[in-house]
Order: sequence, then structure tokens, then C-alpha cells
Amino acid sequence: MRLRELFHIDEVSAHCDLPCGVYDPAQARIEAESVKAIIAKVADNDDPDFRTRAVLIKEQRSQLVKEHLWVLWTDYFKPPHFEKYPQLHTLINEATKLAGASGTKGEFDAEQADELLAKIDEIDKIFKETKQG
Repeated sequence: MRLRELFHIDEVSAHCDLPCGVYDPAQARIEAESVKAIIAKVADNDDPDFRTRAVLIKEQRSQLVKEHLWVLWTDYFKPPHFEKYPQLHTLINEATKLAGASGTKGEFDAEQADELLAKIDEIDKIFKETKQG
């Protein structure tokens, strides 16, 4: 006897692993804005202790940007989104690299922080479009 015959099992499906409304690129944006602010503050401060703390905090915030984007990529966006927005994989990859060791995590480059924020804006635009339908 098959399990389905033994028990009444309804087939269910869900868009994401929790009710919608849990995921939002705004989380990545907040962390990226913190990174940009840290970069600006370090440019105006020569205190070595301050700079050491700033490096640690900037690296943590950059890592959080990556993690928030990865959650969107792996838990929120689904195959139909990637079909409709074929640039989405590349966009998330580029954004996470901008937040990584060769980006804001490893450098004090305000231009990279601006590029990261622009990529997050692009992801957010797609995200909002997916929420419409």
C-alpha cells in the first residue's frame, strides 16, 4: 500500500518558505548604506583605533549585505522570476561581489559602495515587480 493511499495527504505549494512579506531588499540596502557611511567617516578620521573598529564593522555590514541578497536569491526568487528577468542571476552575483572581499568588505572605496547601492536598487525594482503579480 502506498503512503498516499494510507493517509490523506494534500498537495501544497508555497512561493517561499515563510508567508510573503518576510523578504525585502531593504535589509541589504540598510547595511550597504551603513558601509557607505563608514567609508565616509574613515576618510575624515586618522585615529588608528577608530579606523580598526571601522574596518571590523564595515566588514560585518558588508557580509550582512551578501547574506540578505543570498536569502532573496535562494529563498524568494523562483524559476519564473529568473525566466522573466534573465539578468537577475548576474545582478545578484555582481552585487554580492561588490559587497565582498574585492568590494566594500575589503576596500574603502565610496564608488564601490555607490555601485553596490545601485545594484540593490535594481534588485529591489525587480523584487517589487514580482510582488505585483
